[in-house]
Amino acid sequence: MNGVAVHLDGLRRSFGAVHALDGFSLKIEPGELVALLGPSGCGKTTALRILAGLEDADGGRILVGGRDIGGLPANRRDMGMVFQAYSLFPHLTALENVQFGLKLRRRASGDRAARMLDLVGISAHAARYPHQLSGGQQQRVALARALAIEPQVLLLDEPLSALDAKVRVQLRDEIRRIQTEVGTTTLFVTHDQEEALAIADRVGVMRAGRLEQLAGPAEVYLRPANAFVADFVGLSNRLPGRLDGDAVSVLGTRLPLVRPASGGPEVTALVRPESVDVVPDADGTGRVVSTTFLGPTSRVTVAVGETLVVAQVTGERLAGLTVHTPVRVDLRPVPVALET
Repeated sequence: MNGVAVHLDGLRRSFGAVHALDGFSLKIEPGELVALLGPSGCGKTTALRILAGLEDADGGRILVGGRDIGGLPANRRDMGMVFQAYSLFPHLTALENVQFGLKLRRRASGDRAARMLDLVGISAHAARYPHQLSGGQQQRVALARALAIEPQVLLLDEPLSALDAKVRVQLRDEIRRIQTEVGTTTLFVTHDQEEALAIADRVGVMRAGRLEQLAGPAEVYLRPANAFVADFVGLSNRLPGRLDGDAVSVLGTRLPLVRPASGGPEVTALVRPESVDVVPDADGTGRVVSTTFLGPTSRVTVAVGETLVVAQVTGERLAGLTVHTPVRVDLRPVPVALET
């Protein structure tokens, strides 16, 4: 399979007074996997459905491989789709479900369908019906069915949200492997931040029908475009600070800025919990307020005067951090964003 470029140009879509998409634009490179991430109602699924031909845009263009497909019905857009609810035919076996789209296109289906089931690791269950498969297995069949027709574009609409945590991670990694192997241009819609960061070449963070940032996962997390992105993608402490040239002074530590700031001098800095060190210290100005055990890491909340600071620490560090323990709070000098 060969990927094609996708360009959504200035899409607009309203439902009454609600603007689901407000001049939304997105370019996906050939063979790239882009994840659209955002809260409920931000427009991410609407964008996917318009690209698929399942909804009409009020304005804008849809270009696939340089061709405007805005006037084509869904069945002529050459796209494969995987939904949250699997959408398998209950009266067909796994193999027959994968063969279905191929037969509609009058293409030889036997070998191709079998290869796709093998690709997604479900060939041993080819003769089973959907009710005989687990949720993860059903979603693998749905993915095989979408890929079997060799679509120009693969669309994944929250395909993992109905699965339990362990299966979700396993299938997420499998989707990334398979997409890389086949090279199909892919749009992946999710509200799960970790999922988007783990699976995508680039992540588009949406709010109110617009893109707030489109960048690689590390760029989005470490250099968020604004306070919304910093707050939505991961956790952030909101700490009082004071601008100091090209940096900001927070709790006595000079921190570099993600991007130049204007205004001030009093600002609010967004500091990640993993950038906070908490050290037991009898002379420390902080006091442990609460601890939360999360398995590999733990979350510690510290009061420094009237300011609450959340730190993420490893398990062995938690032992000496009981409630009321006096501590010193150190901030690592990593770039931070400012709340605007």
